[in-house]
Amino acid sequence: MRILLVEDTHDVADAIVASFGRRGDAVDHTATRAAADELLALQRYDVIILDINLPDGDGLSLLADQRRQGILTPILMLTARLEVDDRVAALDRGADDYLVKPFDLRELEARVRALARRAQRDPAKGSIITYADLEVDIAGHLVTLGGQPISLTRREFGVLEALLINRGRVISKEQIFERMFSFDEADVGLNAVEIYVARLRKKLDGGSVSINTLRGLGYQLFAKQ
Repeated sequence: MRILLVEDTHDVADAIVASFGRRGDAVDHTATRAAADELLALQRYDVIILDINLPDGDGLSLLADQRRQGILTPILMLTARLEVDDRVAALDRGADDYLVKPFDLRELEARVRALARRAQRDPAKGSIITYADLEVDIAGHLVTLGGQPISLTRREFGVLEALLINRGRVISKEQIFERMFSFDEADVGLNAVEIYVARLRKKLDGGSVSINTLRGLGYQLFAKQ
């Protein structure tokens, strides 16, 4: 996933970034409303994690602006406010979920994954997606091919997840790159995608699915006839 985190408490933000990073997700973090607006103008995100209290404004106003613009990206609000009225206000303005501080990182991850799955509107709403003889447990990061487990690094799993969600369709190198890497990893080039695709293709060899390269267009995961 590509996630935007808007949180001005740095120890909380660092823990969230590290937690999702271990799963292979790309997290862009900013501490202010102004910086969040700049990132949202440049990049599409799978989920936004948004603190209500920001140093230069209210997270609820950012939420409301996104919804007024017709942007339906799932937004999970983080709040230290315990009052029911505050949570109701966030949901009424278009928030998809909220979590009260302090919270368990495992619960945050589970809620974000659920929001992302819902937004994909994929026929496979659950955690496990099956395609030909390939079975992928998105939540558990488990992959089997022809009933046999295969081991993937987190980057290889990220490539596979992007291809699987778009199975049968062509996805560009740039789209895969955006899902895998955050703006903080600016020193990573597009060639990294080619490397991980090549490694993944080798591990899928012998199964009923393959990765097709369409020069100048991107990659396509397809089931062999």
